[in-house]
Amino acid sequence: MNEKITRINGIDICSESFGDSSKPAILLINGATNSMVYWDEDFCKQLANSGRFIIRFDNRDVGRSTNYEPYTSNYTVIDMANDALGVLDAYNIEKAHIVGMSLGGMIAQVIAYNNPNRVLSMTTISSSLFGSDESERNLPSIDESLFAYYEKGATVDWTNKDAVVDHLVEGAKMLCGPKRIFDENRVRKQVTQDVNRANNILSMFNHSTLKGDDFYEDRIKEIKVPTLIIHGTNDIILPYEHALALHNELPNSSLVTLDGAGHEINFSDWNTIIDSIFEHTSKYE
Repeated sequence: MNEKITRINGIDICSESFGDSSKPAILLINGATNSMVYWDEDFCKQLANSGRFIIRFDNRDVGRSTNYEPYTSNYTVIDMANDALGVLDAYNIEKAHIVGMSLGGMIAQVIAYNNPNRVLSMTTISSSLFGSDESERNLPSIDESLFAYYEKGATVDWTNKDAVVDHLVEGAKMLCGPKRIFDENRVRKQVTQDVNRANNILSMFNHSTLKGDDFYEDRIKEIKVPTLIIHGTNDIILPYEHALALHNELPNSSLVTLDGAGHEINFSDWNTIIDSIFEHTSKYE
């Protein structure tokens, strides 16, 4: 581990890098409630071995980055986008390929719109349009099967690390697609690492207070940054229709469909995802 803490925008951001810093950089941005450990270390190393310099980091309120009192609202998605740019600055990187998972894909869109000069290419995984009105586009919402799981969270003893790990592993299993094998040992290892290193694991729920921004409504289609969209057909957080909407509205985009995959970066899809990212980024160095 070569984690480092950098003061960015008045807060502390924890990051880690993999590979040769002379190679083209890829900044990995994770989704809501997820620290950087959910960019699996072996995944990062394999991506770096393809000839890329990989950086992952903890967003605000997860991992070892600055956290706030749980269940409070203190910042916006735009602030998180500026944090990501600050991470690039911390590594003296002028331009990078941006890869965002779920909320991370929306953060990537904000970066690509506001700072296209910093972005070589963009990849979204299991994401959606930032600032869009789901009902206006007739996009399906989160699957109702998850509501009972979220309600169960209120009964978890969050001071009991074993109970917390069990609860989070259960949630990860629900996001696994029906045509994928859930690797519980790998996920449990990640979750345990996440719980053990978090400044305050409950602070991750502050991400649920984040809102869209009307300013970006219909502006995402103005993004000219070449974009790769990767999405599973059985995503129950952001169903596949969200990928189709992204592909339809981003003028310079391509789509890789993971048949039967859920809201996840499943081990069985690593080769497809890594090869797709390598091929995409190789065009824009």
